[in-house]
Amino acid sequence: MGQPKQERAVQTRLALMRAAAEVFDEHGYAGAGINKILKRAGLTAGALYFHFGSKEGLAEAIMNAQQDAIEPLLESQGLQRLVDITLVWSHRLPADPLLRAGVELSLGHEAFADGTPFESWRELMAVYLREAHELGQLREGVDPEAAARFVVGACTGVQLYARQVDGRQSLPRRVEEMWDCLLPGIAAPGTAHEYDAGVARGERLARGQVAA
Repeated sequence: MGQPKQERAVQTRLALMRAAAEVFDEHGYAGAGINKILKRAGLTAGALYFHFGSKEGLAEAIMNAQQDAIEPLLESQGLQRLVDITLVWSHRLPADPLLRAGVELSLGHEAFADGTPFESWRELMAVYLREAHELGQLREGVDPEAAARFVVGACTGVQLYARQVDGRQSLPRRVEEMWDCLLPGIAAPGTAHEYDAGVARGERLARGQVAA
């Protein structure tokens, strides 16, 4: 009997997050009243406060859910997995309100200016850069921690550029260009061409077609 109740709780939580993401995306954080979110979700205020405590808690959950929308799609390792994270992100961001709201909240509201989402991305990327180092995939002298910070900053920059220029429609191509510049500097000599940062791979991964 407990499992159906647990499943309902999970679905309620996801419904609130999706509804809030859509409302944040359309109206911004300040303009996203709780009643708008509840109407979109078809749920009660009690459900929101039970699962998230407040609108701010709901927004924080959306920011922290960004990686969950990407990681399950991947089976690669090391440097290719790092590349793949950014490829899926670049393809899903223009089309996925939940992911897009998480990015916009991270960037655009003073209540969430502590850098936590950026640090979460940095920590994740550092994991795969350390793995790449252990696999002998990194150029000698490359510091995985410094490289992780740089990749987070580079991704932030290219997505802001694409957002301003064409509403992020060119983001997959901008990310491919980013890796064309970065891979020769961090990959072991003569191996940069072995890593696929192409738009086509990103499309496959974003559709859930797993690639090693």
